Amino acid sequence: MADSKKTNAAGAPFRPTLPVRSLADIRKLEETPLEQALTVRSTYEIFRNAGAAFGGKTALTFLRTGNPADAPIRWSYAGLLARIHQTANMLHAMGVGPQDAVAVLLPGCLEYHLALWGGEAAGIVQPLNPLLTDEKLVALMTAGRAKVLIAYGSDSESGMWSKAMRLRGQVPTLTTVLRVAPHDEAPGAAGALPEGVADFDALRAAQPSDHLVSGRDIAPTDIAAYFHTGGTTGAPKLARHSHGAQVFTAWASVQVAGMNEQGISINGYPLFHVAGVLPASLASLSAGMEVIIPTTSLLRNKEVLANYWKLVEKYRPTSLSAVPTVLAALANVPLDGADISSIGYCRTGAAVLSPELAARFERLFGLHVHESLGMTEMAGISTITPPGVDGPAGCVGFPLPYMRMRIVALDESGNASDRELPPGEQGMVLFKSPNLFSGFVDPADNAKAFTADGWLATGDLGWIDGDGRLNLSGRSKDLIIRSGHNIDPKVIEDALGAHPAVQLCAAVGAPDAYAGELPVVFATLVPGASATEDELLAFTAARVDEAPAKPRSVTVIEHMPMTNVGKIYKPELRAMAASRVVAATVAQVCGELGVAPAARPRVRSEGESLVQVRIDAAAAGALAAPLQARIRTALEALPFKTQVLAE
Repeated sequence: MADSKKTNAAGAPFRPTLPVRSLADIRKLEETPLEQALTVRSTYEIFRNAGAAFGGKTALTFLRTGNPADAPIRWSYAGLLARIHQTANMLHAMGVGPQDAVAVLLPGCLEYHLALWGGEAAGIVQPLNPLLTDEKLVALMTAGRAKVLIAYGSDSESGMWSKAMRLRGQVPTLTTVLRVAPHDEAPGAAGALPEGVADFDALRAAQPSDHLVSGRDIAPTDIAAYFHTGGTTGAPKLARHSHGAQVFTAWASVQVAGMNEQGISINGYPLFHVAGVLPASLASLSAGMEVIIPTTSLLRNKEVLANYWKLVEKYRPTSLSAVPTVLAALANVPLDGADISSIGYCRTGAAVLSPELAARFERLFGLHVHESLGMTEMAGISTITPPGVDGPAGCVGFPLPYMRMRIVALDESGNASDRELPPGEQGMVLFKSPNLFSGFVDPADNAKAFTADGWLATGDLGWIDGDGRLNLSGRSKDLIIRSGHNIDPKVIEDALGAHPAVQLCAAVGAPDAYAGELPVVFATLVPGASATEDELLAFTAARVDEAPAKPRSVTVIEHMPMTNVGKIYKPELRAMAASRVVAATVAQVCGELGVAPAARPRVRSEGESLVQVRIDAAAAGALAAPLQARIRTALEALPFKTQVLAE
């Protein structure tokens, strides 16, 4: 990207150069040197260009409710740019500079876009997952040295305001909390704010709206954002995104997906996550699309889901984008006569799509689901299946222009080796790309992220087909390792997912004293459907050819554990599987010792890495001590952390 300073004159928005339908088209784009093809240097410049090009055209549409009859709130491109200027100027006046972080704790709302893009114009934006514990949020903000927190002024969404008030005294670098009023709050209803807390809109409105007061010249290498990877387990890992990486994601998405100003999308992804911020928002807005925010609860709003096809009929989106679990939920919503003909492109990502769900969606709605691959460490996008290219489930499309991709064999520990594999053979996916992140805030976290020669080790397993497209099968960390035999859980999930009664399913490894892990499956059923666990187990086993991969059990559960982004959360399933194994072991020991049912120990998971066995010493009587010793001995062989306590 160009490093020379630019004038203040606005440039052109991003527009697709040619329709991408093959790897040859990607190579055609690469014939122009990147520094000539992409001269935009910052996300601020994207909005300046879009504001000049599209002016009064709608940029953002916020749905107050999931009722199609209710009037939305709309912001134009010019209005969005003016508010971004004001937000950046407000933060600058508060002492936020290019090295300072602005933490964001907001639901789906218009102001999130001011926090994101105004925050990046002034300093470094740090979006936060509101479902994380206070302890995790404090750790993330402390690691990022957050100076300002922009928070939602209500507890109606994940208790955000109460969280913000608790956090402000625990982060040493935090100087100010800016309160964002809910869109339906009456003026003055909030009353007096505590010391160190200010009204976001009141301060913003007092700032100039036509330029950056700081006069900052933002370089492509300047850090734009800190995104946390996961954050649900372990210490926080903050990935640094440069302006250049985010700009490249937007530009490349426009090129490969053919985005333009005629497009309209419903963005139901959370805006603390790269998928919602970069490919779904920044890329769309860089091309002049209208982006619809479906209420503060997004696609977690049951009214939005129930009325989704009616909302499509009213707002005429040209594309549909959602994670597979949301697509599965939408497959249960009847069209009921709604006209969805405006949708020309249906896309998913975040998790591998099952063949059955892909076929079901196409059968019900006439929409082929195109898959893409994105990750935090690649500023949100790595490969895209463009419109007009239909691939099988698991095919995530072509690499972005100017990107390099390799498939390498796994070593004995399941990590990337240096042995490159030919097309058609499965291994770990490696990338080098202009939108590669700038490393983690803590340098110690970088060791496992990169190979010795500087390639990003994604942890994704896949292969390259004859058309040059990447096909995924799963994650290396999700492999089930049975007696040294690597089992791909997708093989099991695809088999069970073909059962008409199954809504969602996930295979994990249950701890075993002899094999290390044995494959088990958890499933939820389609509403109104019924099937026994034995029936589902037989159905799956008949469709899994590899004997070691045939699952030991199928467990039907009411709700599948999910992350806030809509991915199936396998650590919780692994803990559930471990609890069942421990409970069975405890029951066997109790049977051998003749322990009465009423005196048997309680087994429960403590987080995702510990199963606890609690013995009621009074109830067990003289058997308490031998029971504790026998259970401890029986559990020692399991490759899972257990704890046996007598109370």
